[in-house]
Parts: sequence; structure tokens; C-alpha cells
Amino acid sequence: MKTQWDFSEQGTIDSHGGKIWFGISGNRASSETPLIVIHGGPGMSHHYLYPLSDLADKRPVIFYDQLDAGLSDQPNNPENWHVSRFLLEVDDLRESLDLQRVAIFGNSWGGTIAAAYAAKAPPGLEKLVLSSPLLNTELWLRDNKVHREHLPEEALRVMRKCEGAGQESSPEYQNSVDIFYARHFCRVNPWPDYVIETMNSLNETCYAGMWGPNEFTCNGLLRNYDGLAELETIQAPTL
Repeated sequence: MKTQWDFSEQGTIDSHGGKIWFGISGNRASSETPLIVIHGGPGMSHHYLYPLSDLADKRPVIFYDQLDAGLSDQPNNPENWHVSRFLLEVDDLRESLDLQRVAIFGNSWGGTIAAAYAAKAPPGLEKLVLSSPLLNTELWLRDNKVHREHLPEEALRVMRKCEGAGQESSPEYQNSVDIFYARHFCRVNPWPDYVIETMNSLNETCYAGMWGPNEFTCNGLLRNYDGLAELETIQAPTL
């Protein structure tokens, strides 16, 4: 399995709150519309989305790490942890790289950013792909609860016991969470190196501050997020 993709260009740009890293697969001078890839998290990195570089045979694929994630600056300032500021990163990236026309792919939390950005009807956004996007926190948690209830009974018992005792950071609890992740985060066993790289680089401060201690509990800044009403303003063709 391919686990490493080369970038034809990479660097950092100044953005609101600090410098953010970007990497480009393919020829930026191509006449084809470049694809901007927005990773999930919050606080994760671009690495787990490396396979999208295979699209570079047809168009430039542009990765970047959000502030407080991956190879970008990590000031861990909660004042930066608002959707509106993350939208500015996309504008900054486009301006710095002179991206007049773009397609955007957003996964999970990255789908939150992608959808909110597209809802502004920015000039030059030609296509949008939303992959398992977080569009409403209440719905996300409800869906996760349904998935969780289908875990093995022993894993559920451990989770409930640890949550009742406030022991979510215990190895016992994390082992049960891993069972959930193996079903609903990455089903490849063992995990590819690029997925492990993302998990190893997770900024837990950002993740906890914006989301919470795990996928089942949101007590961070996104706890009341609802972007559903904005969907009707998206003009770009969307998958």
C-alpha cells in the first residue's frame, strides 16, 4: 500500500493567527482547476488524506494544515477557534498561491469549513465535495450514539462504567474507543502509516477545546454548532 506521496511544492504562508503550512501535489501551472483539501479534526493534520494525491495526475492537489494542526503554527489560542477564522485560512491560501479557480474537498470537521466557505458564494469556487461533514453537532452526536450502541456489549459496559466514574482517560476506556474507531474511523487493519501519522500529530489541546474529550462528547466551542441553514446558499455543484 502506498504510504508516501511527494510534494512538488511546499511552504508556509501568513494567515490570521500564525503561519500555516501547505503542500502541493502535481503541477500548479496546470490549466485544470486545483483541488484544495481540508482535513478534519479539529487539531488533526493533512496526512491521512494523502491518497487524494493520486488525483494529481489530472489536477494540482493542494493540502494545508489548519492553524493549531500538523505542520502549521500552534499558538493554541482559543480566540482562534471559531469557524469564521478558519474560513479566512482558505482565503489566505488562495490569495497567496493566486488560486483564481478552485474545487474544494472537506472531510469531517474539514467539511464544516468547506460548507461554510461555500455558503459565502466565493468567486471562483467551481466544485465542492463534502465527505462525512460535521454540519450540525446535535445530529453528529446522535448518529455517533447509534453507531456506539452497535459495539460489542463488553466494550459498551466498559465505556459506561468509565464515563460514570469520570475515567475516560483510562487505558481501559481508550481500548473500547479504539474498537469504535476501527469500525467508523479507519477500517483498514493495520492502519496505514499516513493515518497513524495524523493520529500521532493530533493537537489534543485544540481538539478538546473545540470539540471535547472524545467523539461521543462535545463540550467545546463547537457544542452548539449548526450550519444546516447555510446549505441552501451554496451555489457550487456539490457532491
